[in-house]
Amino acid sequence: MENSIKITIDGQVFETSPGKTVLDVARENNIYIPTLCYHPRTGKAGKCRACLVEVEGLRGLKESCALDARDGMVVKTNTEQIIQVRKMIVELYLSNGEHNCIACEQNGHCELQDMAYHLGIERPSFLMDYQHVPLDESSAGIIRDNNKCIECGRCITACNNNVMHEVLDFGWRSGHTKVICDNDLPMGQSSCVQCGECVQVCPVGALTFKNAKGKGPFWELEKKKTICTYCGVGCSIDMYVKDDKWVYSMGTEDNWENQTNKGMLCVKGRFGFDFLNREDRLNTPLIRKNGKLEPATWDEALDLVATKLNETKAKYGPGAIGFFSSARTTNEENYALMRLARGVVFTNNIDHCARL
Repeated sequence: MENSIKITIDGQVFETSPGKTVLDVARENNIYIPTLCYHPRTGKAGKCRACLVEVEGLRGLKESCALDARDGMVVKTNTEQIIQVRKMIVELYLSNGEHNCIACEQNGHCELQDMAYHLGIERPSFLMDYQHVPLDESSAGIIRDNNKCIECGRCITACNNNVMHEVLDFGWRSGHTKVICDNDLPMGQSSCVQCGECVQVCPVGALTFKNAKGKGPFWELEKKKTICTYCGVGCSIDMYVKDDKWVYSMGTEDNWENQTNKGMLCVKGRFGFDFLNREDRLNTPLIRKNGKLEPATWDEALDLVATKLNETKAKYGPGAIGFFSSARTTNEENYALMRLARGVVFTNNIDHCARL
């Protein structure tokens, strides 16, 4: 590998390209280093200290998420000192706030819970005085629970740097520091557009979707990868379903660098699929008979359409026929409809709406 570097992690030598962090190299090679403030799409952070490692020749423990890998570097990720420091960090997080895993919507999908499990922490060694804060349920789709917030800053970075809405920030000082919307407004009264990016990057249960509340723990949900049908961008979506019912959507994180949406979703892609669960959703063609729509087979419906098209074309000419396509269909389906209009019916009256 040209222009490569070699780095040793826990006694194993790895060859990689320059420009990566120690955490990047470790994760590429399935070496576990926990993180709370770091997310691949929010970049270097170095705030939570959960990813501390030892590096030969450097004094003290270093944040692997913010430490560039260099040729010849020797790194240790699981020494006794590192384990003890990580335990203290997790115990501090658990002792400050309300982290009741059993009743939490993120139970089974919480990075703080995962870290506590790997470290064998059953309960914090000490407790702090904490005043409960009411939930912020003022917005249409998101529940904010500052009692579970660990102030990692992921949501702020995602809101300000990823989707560029600049709604979230840290407010107040010292022990009163918290994440706020605009000038400490309820989310429903702020300039938040409900894109849900903050929920997607939150490592704990401080930000959750309203439509997912009470639908079951994470391990009961099934992930289905698909493409958003709302516009022509083609955003990759992971839909989480239970009993064949849509629960919520996330931007696809796997290989996010090569996705058109880079793992992000707009408000439609995030919340606009509740129609999938509607009982009155059409699942069969309808033909009007005696002034009333009645179910029909696809063969009956297509035969009727073909007959009406031929009759209209023969009586009024092809210019009397128009086709209207949809952004919810694929490019290939839109192309096929265009060929039908121009190559079979011989009309140029075909249009398309990309705003759904």
